Amino acid sequence: MQLFFHPEVTEDHKEVRFSREESKHIVKVLRKREGDRLHLTNGKGWIFETEITLAEANNCTARILKTEKEAPASYHLHLAVAPTKMNDRYEWFLEKATEIGIQEITPVICDHSERKVVKSERFQRVIQSALKQSLHTRFPVLHEPISFKDFIEKDHPEARFIAHCEDSIPRRLLSGSLKKGISATILIGPEGDFSPEEIRMALEAGWKPVSLGNSRLRTETAAVVACHTAALINEEE
Repeated sequence: MQLFFHPEVTEDHKEVRFSREESKHIVKVLRKREGDRLHLTNGKGWIFETEITLAEANNCTARILKTEKEAPASYHLHLAVAPTKMNDRYEWFLEKATEIGIQEITPVICDHSERKVVKSERFQRVIQSALKQSLHTRFPVLHEPISFKDFIEKDHPEARFIAHCEDSIPRRLLSGSLKKGISATILIGPEGDFSPEEIRMALEAGWKPVSLGNSRLRTETAAVVACHTAALINEEE
């Protein structure tokens, strides 16, 4: 099944009109015609089965035949990840985390961050593409960048973990700290790790120190490992 994304459509709609870009892709690239079936999601858990009623490269429309809402994940994962020096590495993380399954992402600007400006619009497009490719129906929330201090001071009622590399501070493996069905927020630092002051602030605020294993991981790799660890722990038996 191929999945399309249309954020404006709701379960009350009877018809859907695709954007010019999506219309061109459907008609010119996929060579779809009137009567062909398409599946789409609005990123809010709904999946729609549709039938094309007008197949024009600049204006493709379809009538909705069937609607279905998928159940949300049994857990909620929020990754707060420092931007990487190279944008494409952060985009890789966004792509893979979306494919694995994640609910919230926040770029966190840290003391050692080499990049302090991010391209949110580009990131949204990467997430959208990964959502369609992986056939997920819930679009992850991508928050605006925030400083480490401001993020730590926000209210986070779920389980909170900071994955750092400071060997002098005892850490548990993340896989042994997460519990099935429990929501969690995990902090992943930049190249060069969190500063000692940031680690101190987090621990004083109640964040639990965790390790992702013995290997020294890049920021984007560590974030994907954390995401996959949470997914495996919550995998349905």
